[in-house]
Amino acid sequence: MISDAVLESAQSRLGHAFRDPELLRRALTHASSTDSRLDSYERLEFLGDSVLGMVTCELIFAEHDELLEGEMTKIKSIVVSRETCAEITGQLGLVDLVVLGKGMQGSGDVPTSLAAGVLESVIAALYLDGGFALASKFITPLIQPYVQRARRNGHQQNFKSLLQQHSQQERADPPRYVVLDEKGPDHAKCFKICVEIAGHSYEAAWGQSKKQAEQAAARLALIDMGVLEESAEGELVVAETADENR
Repeated sequence: MISDAVLESAQSRLGHAFRDPELLRRALTHASSTDSRLDSYERLEFLGDSVLGMVTCELIFAEHDELLEGEMTKIKSIVVSRETCAEITGQLGLVDLVVLGKGMQGSGDVPTSLAAGVLESVIAALYLDGGFALASKFITPLIQPYVQRARRNGHQQNFKSLLQQHSQQERADPPRYVVLDEKGPDHAKCFKICVEIAGHSYEAAWGQSKKQAEQAAARLALIDMGVLEESAEGELVVAETADENR
C-alpha cells in the first residue's frame, strides 16, 4: 500500500495534484505487490503508451515539417522506446516510489521494462485525471530533447540499419553478427557480439540481449569506419562525408 507521503512526493515530482489519488496509487503499484494484476499499473501502462505515442507524433509533425513519414517514424521509435522511457523515469525519480513485491525488493537495478512501464502508467493516470492537455504538457518538455537529438544525430540510435546502409553504399558484404560469449542465467543472459564485414572483425560489445549487443557492436564498427563521429556537444553524429553519400 502506498502511503500518503509517497503520493505527495509523487505529485510534487509530476507537478500535478490529483483529483483522484487512486489513479496515481495504482500507477505506482507493481503486479508483484498485489493479489491481482488488475490492481497494478499494467492496464494504465497500455493506455499511457498510446498517449505518449500521440504526443510524440504531434510534436515531431509540428516541429519538423521538412521530414517525410519514414523519417518521422524513425524518430518516434527511439523517443518512445523502453530505453528512453526508462531514462526519463530515472530523471523524475519515480522508480524509488514504486511498490514492489518482496521478491523484487533489494534485487539490484530495476529492469528497463519496469521503469518504462512506470512512466507510461503515470502518463495514463495524468491523462485520466486531467485530460489530454495535461498529459501533453507533462510529456512534451521531457521528450523534446530526445526528438531534437534523434533529428540531429542522423541515425536515431539504429546503428544496425545505418551499418547496413553503409555496407550497401560501399558495395561491401552485408554485416554479420557473431556471438563470442554469453553469461548469466537463462532469464538474465548477457551477450558479447562482434560485427564481421568482408572477413574483418570489429570490436565486440556486451548487451543485456542479443539485439542490444548487436546495436552496440554496430555502433563500434561505425565509429571505427569513420561513419560516426563525436560532435562538439559530445554526441555521436553521422560524419559529414558519410552524410553526403547517403
